[in-house]
Amino acid sequence: MAEVVLRGVVKEYEGGGGQAVKGIDLEIADHEFVVLVGPSGCGKSTTLRMIAGLEEISEGEISIGGRVVNDVAPRDRDIAMVFQNYALYPHMSVRENMAFSLSLRKRPKAEIAARVEEAARMLDITPLLDRKPRALSGGQRQRVAMGRAVVRDPQVFLFDEPLSNLDAKLRVQMRTEIKRVHQLVPTTTVYVTHDQVEAMTLADRVVVMNEGRIEQVGPPQELYHHPRTRFVAGFIGSPGMNFLPARLEGADEALRLRLADGTALPVPEVLRARHAPQAGREVVLGLRPEHFGDAREAGRPGVAAFTATPAVTEPMGAETLVHFALAGVAACARLAPDTSAQPGTPLPMTADLNHMHLLDPASGLVL
Repeated sequence: MAEVVLRGVVKEYEGGGGQAVKGIDLEIADHEFVVLVGPSGCGKSTTLRMIAGLEEISEGEISIGGRVVNDVAPRDRDIAMVFQNYALYPHMSVRENMAFSLSLRKRPKAEIAARVEEAARMLDITPLLDRKPRALSGGQRQRVAMGRAVVRDPQVFLFDEPLSNLDAKLRVQMRTEIKRVHQLVPTTTVYVTHDQVEAMTLADRVVVMNEGRIEQVGPPQELYHHPRTRFVAGFIGSPGMNFLPARLEGADEALRLRLADGTALPVPEVLRARHAPQAGREVVLGLRPEHFGDAREAGRPGVAAFTATPAVTEPMGAETLVHFALAGVAACARLAPDTSAQPGTPLPMTADLNHMHLLDPASGLVL
């Protein structure tokens, strides 16, 4: 078993540096692919480096495969790490780079050769084995760095923003490659990124971090459709969720959301019982861009109609993003590619409130 468990882990820097990680608890199951995601400075890379042993923990306990590793040197933790900087030895061939860690361990030459050949085949870099790193593209170097990790057959793979130096098209390609490799070699994996799209597409579970704490842990779809806080709701999804200040008024069939400009949006029947206890209070209405539509959506249960004037439209091919103001707040809608939306021209629109989230404006918690 190669589960990774963090209990009350704190990282505090001396000399007034403050706490980078503020007492997190996390259990990562054997063979699971977990992604730590969050903005710069949230503590995700520090957490990864503590698992690797590259940072000492100030408090708490980290165990790998049932063994507490607080005082275990990085080389003895049976992990393999892939960095943002591929750190390939320039004077060695691809074959030598991939074999290096096994050679240090004095593994039999036949075993080393077999492991390198198998990893190269898996990553489709067999024709590159005799080249030097300078003769490789960025994507090829990334594959070599992954191959170097795979040949070690570690208990845990650690990835620290490995795709951030690649261009957008190559990032998509390498995302698919990493997921395919994990399916072939289902080693426990902890992956750090600031890119929530990367997190959503790769992870079995996503850990959303903010200011040194874990905001929410769950499968990608759970975080997307059932966020627990405003931070998670706004961070997961591209574009992020729209947030509109509102007041919940009325009762029963007359329960509605009143926006700052007076616009009234009826609360759908399926959500009345849930939100009736909040009647009379100020709330924040959260709606994702895809839950806005044009006039063609009007008339369905739970769908409210209104008119907005687009400020900017962004044709994306499969969809069009429309930026507009609703009740004085900037919002974004994801509409069909054939939408008639034009900047400066009023557009009949709809809001599908069946998918709405109501949040407490003070705590940021989803009600």
